Amino acid sequence: MATLSMPRVEGAIWEAFGIQPENKGAYTGREAVPGDGTPYANPSPVDGKTLPAVQKATSDPYEAVIRKAQEAFLTWRITPAPKRAEVIRLFGEKLRKVKGELAQIISYEMGKIYQEALGEVQEVIDMCDFGVGLSRQLYGLTIASERPNHRMYEQWHPLGPVGIITAFNFPVAVWAWNAVIAAVCGDPTVWKPSEKAPLSALAIFAVLREAIEEAQVPEGVFNLVIGDAELGQTMACDSRLPLISATGSVRMGRSVAQQVAKRLGRSLLELGGNNAIIVTPHANLDLALRAVTFAALGTAGQRCTTLRRLILHESIYETFLERLKAVYRQASERIGNPLDPNTLIGPLVDRAAVQTMQEALQEVQEQGGQVLFGGEVLEGPGYESGCYVRPAIVTAENHWPIVQRETFAPILYVLKYRTLEEAIALQNGVPQGLSSSIFTNHLQEAELFLSAAGSDCGIANVNIGPSGAEIGGAFGGEKETGGGREAGSDAWKAYMRRQTVTINYGNNLPLAQGIRFEV
Repeated sequence: MATLSMPRVEGAIWEAFGIQPENKGAYTGREAVPGDGTPYANPSPVDGKTLPAVQKATSDPYEAVIRKAQEAFLTWRITPAPKRAEVIRLFGEKLRKVKGELAQIISYEMGKIYQEALGEVQEVIDMCDFGVGLSRQLYGLTIASERPNHRMYEQWHPLGPVGIITAFNFPVAVWAWNAVIAAVCGDPTVWKPSEKAPLSALAIFAVLREAIEEAQVPEGVFNLVIGDAELGQTMACDSRLPLISATGSVRMGRSVAQQVAKRLGRSLLELGGNNAIIVTPHANLDLALRAVTFAALGTAGQRCTTLRRLILHESIYETFLERLKAVYRQASERIGNPLDPNTLIGPLVDRAAVQTMQEALQEVQEQGGQVLFGGEVLEGPGYESGCYVRPAIVTAENHWPIVQRETFAPILYVLKYRTLEEAIALQNGVPQGLSSSIFTNHLQEAELFLSAAGSDCGIANVNIGPSGAEIGGAFGGEKETGGGREAGSDAWKAYMRRQTVTINYGNNLPLAQGIRFEV
């Protein structure tokens, strides 16, 4: 693949990944699936120029993909796990060679800055490394039996084809969290990427196809279908997909969960976040300021782990706010083309996101909040796409409806507290439960925050921000965030079925619980 210079995105980058002016919308590994779906093309949020078109997968190519995934499962499930991991190893090696080029596509298609796009590709590479190791660690348990001459143990078997629905903000990393682990566990995958970022999916799938061919993986182990929310609903209702892993809004996740539950399938949900940082008087304020900056401004506020609420102790409230506004002023001078190395904040994904942000700012002011900084839509040279905004700092109350919702934009609500118990109650006092942080050098404060009486989120951090999790830990949240766990730790168990085995190697048949049943 060609080596391309930064920051320009030229036609060669599309050719390097096999992307044409118009592209198929369904693939079963190496092969494109014929279809007659309507082509659609998004504008780039960077400059408003029309991106290459993609054909939506209709019912016929979708059916072809599902059938191929079912066929592949029969072979893939009995392939030894370390052998399955060979394609993952090759995939990771190939990604290392095109990391920069793939990052350019991600950045240009959905707007995150190039450094963050590089980090996202690295996350996929890290998942490949993790998956290769995991292939030799799909452990069960040995269980003590109460009956003499009996042995009990657990073993794990592949579950079946897994449906993966991902969001635009991490157009390749979240797919990898699922696809890498599922493949190692013996499951084919059917991936529906966000309709806002189909080209990133096509590009990384082109790299994967090379690994599939080299490792001679059966057609249908890795599948791609591109479409809108209706296609996602089709997947949720499809009993041939025993697990649906869906990432997106709470509204979307609730719909998926209901459809999957109707057929008694499994759902793995990674939904909205409404994440907070508590800063206590015992915090290293320099450290906290740096963490707040990245957590609130990274990906232009479009991460599920983005900092939405800043909870400051009353004794440091004014001082910290003044310092934060100064940092925001500096960062606002570096809003622009995300492929420019000097840019810190790129555009929102589209004009609809900009409109949502403006409506949220209007609502919070109607409820009594004050915009302390930013919030404007930027215009003029370099901002022609209409997707660039100045990040906002807003005073608010935690119980206001707008603060209780997740707005996928760079709006930071600032709250004040007196006691740590009050701060924890504010932190927990929203429907979502993804990520949380406290900044303190006081042991008792940190331990209270991490205790059962502390943060109710799936992720709890001390002296680091809520955004930017490592793949080694299980990622996910509680409450309306969905309860799912992906990536590291024992998240692999979601992609397998557990089987409890009992073997009687004696000549008698004792019953459990001492029951006697003799004829």
